[in-house]
Amino acid sequence: MASSTLFSALLWLAFIGSYWLPDRPLLKSFRHNGLKEQQDDFKYRLLLVKIAKGELGLREKTGRNDGKRIGEFLITVGLKKPEPWCAAFISWVFAEAGFDQPRSGWSPDLFPVSRLARSALPGNVIGIYFPEKKRIAHVGLIEKEDGDWLISLEGNTNLTGSMEGDGVYRKRRHRKSIDKISDWVSKGRRTP
Repeated sequence: MASSTLFSALLWLAFIGSYWLPDRPLLKSFRHNGLKEQQDDFKYRLLLVKIAKGELGLREKTGRNDGKRIGEFLITVGLKKPEPWCAAFISWVFAEAGFDQPRSGWSPDLFPVSRLARSALPGNVIGIYFPEKKRIAHVGLIEKEDGDWLISLEGNTNLTGSMEGDGVYRKRRHRKSIDKISDWVSKGRRTP
C-alpha cells in the first residue's frame, strides 16, 4: 500500500510538473528568444547572399584591382590604393548588411579560431589555401551547398577560380578544396 501511494504521488508530481514547467516565463522567454535568434540569423544569411549576388558581373576597370566599385570595397577595410580585394569584398558585403565585422583586406583575418565553423550555411565565409603563399589567400561567401560542392560568391577571382582575378563571380568549389569556413552571422554584432 505504501509503495502504491508513493507511486501515485510521483505520478501526480510528474503531471503537475509537466503542466507547470512550460508556463514558466523564463522557459518561454528562452524558447522564443532562441527561435527568434535563429530566424534573425537566417534572415541575415539571406540578406548577405542577396547583397553579394547583386555584385555578380562586376569587373575591374583595367584588370589591376581598380575601378570605382572596387575602390568602395577597399575603403571598407581602410585600403586606398589598388590591392587584392577578395577579403575587402566580403567585408563590404557584411558592412552593407549592418554587421560590425569582419573588416579586413587580409584573407587569413577572416578565420579567427572563435569564428571557425564546419557548417556550409549560406552567408558563411570560405577560405581557399594556396600552397605557394602558405596561407589562405582567397575567400568567398557561401550561397548554397550542393552535395559535396559549395556554390560561392567571390570577388577578385575569374572563371578559373584564381586569387587574382578581374571581378565578382559565382564559383562551384568542392568541399575538399576549402581549407576553412567561418561564421560571422551567428552571434555577430549588427548595428541597429
